[in-house]
Amino acid sequence: MSDVEWISVPDFADRLGVTASQVRELLREGALVSVRRGERNTVQLPAEFIMEVDGVPSIIPTLKGTLTLLGDAHLSDDATLEWLLTDDEELGMSPLAALRSGQRAHVRRIAQTLL
Repeated sequence: MSDVEWISVPDFADRLGVTASQVRELLREGALVSVRRGERNTVQLPAEFIMEVDGVPSIIPTLKGTLTLLGDAHLSDDATLEWLLTDDEELGMSPLAALRSGQRAHVRRIAQTLL
């Protein structure tokens, strides 16, 4: 997790082309997860939650469903982010990297073992 680029809610919103309020709403809805980090203890998200979809910066399309599954497993936001960002032996990469590469089913199969 040490090589993860963490960005604040306003920076995340800027990259997506939306308002910070919209990002906070996505956090409240469980479509995104965040942690408090840094010396000022600000809410931050991994920049890797954003990818280009048809040339437009977007949240990884399969992220919300995966977060729902992890929430069903009663993982905290901290534990969810740790799981998403830590390399998995079976995947050969982190679950987040696997989602970015289109391996939704494989990631969710592994996540179901946490239930």
